[in-house]
Amino acid sequence: MKRVWIYQSNRFFLQDEIRKIEQILQEFVAQWTAHGNQLAGSFEIRYDLFIVLMVDEEKAMVTGCSIDKSVHLLKKIEQALEVSLFDRLQIAFRRSANEPIQVVPQNVFRSLLAKDEVNSDTVVVFNNMVTSAEELATKWEVPMKASWHSKVFL
Repeated sequence: MKRVWIYQSNRFFLQDEIRKIEQILQEFVAQWTAHGNQLAGSFEIRYDLFIVLMVDEEKAMVTGCSIDKSVHLLKKIEQALEVSLFDRLQIAFRRSANEPIQVVPQNVFRSLLAKDEVNSDTVVVFNNMVTSAEELATKWEVPMKASWHSKVFL
């Protein structure tokens, strides 16, 4: 099983920032270990907004220490780029699959719902709580009614 962690930025990355992130993460996953065992780590940057870290746990299992190393690295990326990757109060969504992604604070998202500018049927939200590659493929980018967002906002 491929384990997944998703970190959403509070703003879209610039192209030179993406290159910098890719360089940092390539070096990190090449030497990422758990109790001396090399992890089969990889990463993706999606939509210039999300950093997705992955580990194939069929090859080696992650540990608390190895997860801590990745969190520490992402906090360094945050500082270097002056972004926030751990602000869970930022909601990424788009009104339909064809529209651009928007990132707004939770209170703005609530007001959009109250005005019916977005609703449970038309909004595509990003469920950054998924933990596996299978969930990433099927449950990450979903209508709001199919996500944890519906329990919080509807």
